[in-house]
Amino acid sequence: MKFILSFFIFLTLTTALSAVEKNSIKNEDNTIQESLDVNATLFALQQAKILEDKERLQRELELRRQNQIQKYKNKLLAIKKQIDSADSIWVKNYSTYKTYKAVKEELLNLRNKIMELSENDQNEITSNDEFNAFLAKEKILTHQIELLEGDNETPFMTLLQPQEIEDVPTITNPIDIFSGFSFTKLLNQQYSDYEERKVELIKIIYFLKEYKKTLQLLKDLDTNFTQTGDFKDIIQNVEKFSLALDTVQTASSVYAKRISDINRSVNKQIELQSVKLFRIGIVILVLFIVLFLLKTAAKKYIVDNERFYMANKIMNFINFFLIVIILLFSYIENVSYLVTVLGFASAGIAIAMKDWFMSILGWMVIVFGGSIHVGDRIRFKKSGLEYVGDVLDISLFRMTIMEDVTLTTYKENRRAGRIIFVPNNYIFTEMVANYSHASLKTVWDGIDITITFDSNHKKAQYIAKEVARKYSKGYTDITRKQLNKLRNQYSLKNTNVEPRVFTFIEENGINISAWYLTNAYATLTLRSSISMDIIDAYKAEADIEIAYPTQKLHMSNFDNKPVHEMPLEH
Repeated sequence: MKFILSFFIFLTLTTALSAVEKNSIKNEDNTIQESLDVNATLFALQQAKILEDKERLQRELELRRQNQIQKYKNKLLAIKKQIDSADSIWVKNYSTYKTYKAVKEELLNLRNKIMELSENDQNEITSNDEFNAFLAKEKILTHQIELLEGDNETPFMTLLQPQEIEDVPTITNPIDIFSGFSFTKLLNQQYSDYEERKVELIKIIYFLKEYKKTLQLLKDLDTNFTQTGDFKDIIQNVEKFSLALDTVQTASSVYAKRISDINRSVNKQIELQSVKLFRIGIVILVLFIVLFLLKTAAKKYIVDNERFYMANKIMNFINFFLIVIILLFSYIENVSYLVTVLGFASAGIAIAMKDWFMSILGWMVIVFGGSIHVGDRIRFKKSGLEYVGDVLDISLFRMTIMEDVTLTTYKENRRAGRIIFVPNNYIFTEMVANYSHASLKTVWDGIDITITFDSNHKKAQYIAKEVARKYSKGYTDITRKQLNKLRNQYSLKNTNVEPRVFTFIEENGINISAWYLTNAYATLTLRSSISMDIIDAYKAEADIEIAYPTQKLHMSNFDNKPVHEMPLEH
């Protein structure tokens, strides 16, 4: 029973387990089927979403491509605008070169057509309008070729060559220093211009390469895009610009080295001349210091103003002469050559500058001879006119005279106060009188007064002498002392300084001529005073009568009546 019961329990359990297992497998199959259905649905949804995302992505990519294309186009326009606004001489030169090539090619084709037409019958040629149009066009193109021929067959020919360097100056004197500075400044400016040209070419190449790169990127995005216009040819020939840059860089380095060598040489010469000029300046400064000391000593120990003036003139001349000699020996490489040239040119110079040489010689005679000094009163004649004045200055070529109011200006010129310039050579050709030579400051002056024949001429002579003695006493004493000093220098025979009166018989009466010593610078003043006193003294005397031109008329009749005298004034 136990065995059967156990078997029955086992069988029940086994059946139960089998039922449970079947239910479990069935449930699992249902779950898998449901899962497959869900997965299929999800897959379908995913496929739909993928298609939608793909379309959306394609739209986004197309939008991005269009945006990128527009961006590249804008960049191309911006680069081209920058190149156009830069107004580059390189682009212009290349455009001119291309124009020249195009015109030349067109002219060649045109001439070939003309030759073909020329082979036709002559009658057809003369009536062929096309042939005549070709001839006219040939003239136009030939003229254009002549205008563009400067650019020739090679682009950038004029731009690649640096500006020619002028002859390098040789600096041999201080004046050339300024030309040296100007030359170095010009060289630096030329090099700077060439460098600016190179920088401009570098910029143009950079822009062109950027343009070409951007253009390639644009073509990759848009295969239908095409580049048109004159700029297309420039882009296709960027290599020519690059080759030009290589040439410019090589020429620039050579040009810079040459300019550097020239600047170094010129600056060395400028430095040498500056040092030389500084040394000469020191020597000249020492000469001026010595001149100042000598002038100070002369002013201290020379009391006479005239002697100091002459000493000052001589010291100035010697100083000037020494400076000229220093400059000549400093800046003339071959002094013997200068002497030779001056020797050959002396004859022509002597003829052409005769008056100058004579004036210089006259200045030497005046200064070293001592015949005329500054402050002297002199008289000279020129073209029949007399001039009297005081010497203001004696320069190398002329004397400067201040015309004063004198008896000469009173009787002849009727004007005074003029500044007169007398060439020094006049002392050789004209008569020059010195009123105050050798410290003799007085001159003889005379007054003529005519009295009638019946006047007391002895009394008149005595009165004139006394009046002259009264006014000229001071000048008489001064002259006596001065003449005593001049005895050592000159042979003086007549040293009488007292007033003198002479009596002469004239046509209209007796002429009383009174002579006296007076100041050479104030003759008219004393002459006026003495004249008035003599006239007053004569009028006070009853037996002295001043005469003037008179005539006697003898009137008589046949009966011999008395004659009546009648004075006539002129």
